[in-house]
Amino acid sequence: MSEQNPVLTPAQLNTLARDLLESAFPLVWVEGELGNVTRPASGHLYFNLKDARAQVRCAMFRPKSQWLKFVPREGMKVLARGRLTLYEARGDYQLVLDHLEEAGEGALRRAYEALKAKLEAEGLFDPARKRPLPRWVRRLAVITSPTGAAVRDVLSVLGRRCPLLDVEILPSLVQGETAAAQITSLLQRAGASGRYDAILLARGGGSLEDLWAFNDDQLARAIAASPVPVVSAVGHETDFTLADFAADVRAPTPSVAAELLVPDRQDLLARLRTLHGRLRATQEHRLRQAMQRLDRAALRLQAQSPRNRLHLLRQRQEALRRRLDSCWQGGMQQRHARLRHAGAVLRAHHPQRRLAQLRERLLRLQSRPQAAIARILQRDALKLRALARSLEACSPLATVARGYSIVTRGDDGALVHSVAQVAPGDRVQARLRDGTVALTVGSVTPDPPSRP
Repeated sequence: MSEQNPVLTPAQLNTLARDLLESAFPLVWVEGELGNVTRPASGHLYFNLKDARAQVRCAMFRPKSQWLKFVPREGMKVLARGRLTLYEARGDYQLVLDHLEEAGEGALRRAYEALKAKLEAEGLFDPARKRPLPRWVRRLAVITSPTGAAVRDVLSVLGRRCPLLDVEILPSLVQGETAAAQITSLLQRAGASGRYDAILLARGGGSLEDLWAFNDDQLARAIAASPVPVVSAVGHETDFTLADFAADVRAPTPSVAAELLVPDRQDLLARLRTLHGRLRATQEHRLRQAMQRLDRAALRLQAQSPRNRLHLLRQRQEALRRRLDSCWQGGMQQRHARLRHAGAVLRAHHPQRRLAQLRERLLRLQSRPQAAIARILQRDALKLRALARSLEACSPLATVARGYSIVTRGDDGALVHSVAQVAPGDRVQARLRDGTVALTVGSVTPDPPSRP
C-alpha cells in the first residue's frame, strides 16, 4: 500500500464526500413530486423528491418547516431550494432545504419579484409620495368580494367601532383573470367620483396564485394615481402584494384596516364626555361672571336712581342749612380770626417784601461764581507746583548743580558719553552749574576693564 493512497475509514470517506458535495453545490433549486412524506415528533420534515427517472432524499428541519404555507402531501408538485450534503452516519446523499413552495408558485414568485423591482425603480413605492389618512372618514368605499369573509370582518369591526360611518361596498372579483381589471376600474371610478374620503381594498388570505390579481402593474399604478387615500388589506399578515406597496397605508388584515380607518366608539364617547364637562364648566364660570356683573349693575342703577339722588340732595341741603345756622350763630369770631390770618398772609406776600427777598437771593448767587473760581485757581496752582517739583527732580541741571557737568562736542553739540567719541585736539564744552567752559582735549585715557 503506497503512502499516496492511504486507507480511509468509512467515516473519513463520508466526510470527504460531504465536503466535496457542499463545496460543489452551494445552493440549488429542484422541482419534483413529493413521496414518502413523514413528519416525526421532532417536527422535522423528511420526504423524497422524484420525477419519472430518479429521486433524491430531502430533509427540512423544524425551524424552517414550521413556516410552510401548505401541508406537504404525497404526489404534490413542489419547488425546493437547499444545499446538497451527505448524512455521514448512513452515507445517504440528501438535500437539506430552507425553502419549499408549490411548483406553480415558483414562476409566479419570480414574475412578482421582477415586477416589484421595476415599479420600485419608477418610484411608485416611494414613502414620500404616500398620503396620510383623513382624521375623520365619513364615507368609505370598500372594494372586495361581497360574499367573502373579508367583507364580513370589515363590516363587523366598523359597526362595532363607528356605526355612523357611511360604508359602500363596491363588489368585485378578487381572484381570476378578469379580477385585476375589474378592481382597477372600480378604483378609478371611485376616486373620480369625489364621494369618498378613503378607499379600502380587502381580500382574505390565500396562495400567491390566489392573490395574483393584486400584483397587477396597472392596479398598482391606479392606486398610486388615486386622488383619494387607499388602504390595502390583502391576505394575511405574512402576505405582501404590489397593491400593499403602492397603497398609502398597508394593513396586515382587513380587520386591522377597519380599525385604522375609524376611531373607536368608546374613545369618541370618552372624548365627548370630557369635552362636555369642559363646556359645562366654562358655561358655569361665564354664568357666574355674568351674575356678578348683573349684581354690580343693579347696585349702580340703585345708586343712580332719581329717588335716591333726591333723597341724598335733601340730606345734603339739610346739612348745609345746619352748618349755615351754626356759622351765623356762633362762628363770627372764627370768621374774624380767619380774616386776621388772611391779612397777615397777604402782608407776608406783599410785592415789596417779595422783591427784597429776591434781591437778597441774587446777592448770594453772585458770590458763588467768584468763590468757585478762587477754589479752581488754588487747586490748579497746587497742581502746577507739584509738576514743577517733579520736573525739577528729573532735570539734568539739578544733577549739574550737585557738582557734575555735561560735556558736548564743539562742532555739532552732541553729548559725549564715552572717550571713544573724542580725540586729542578736539574742542569740547563742559556745562557747569553757573556757566559753560570751552576745553581742548589733550589726551584720551580709557579706564582699564574691571575685574570680574
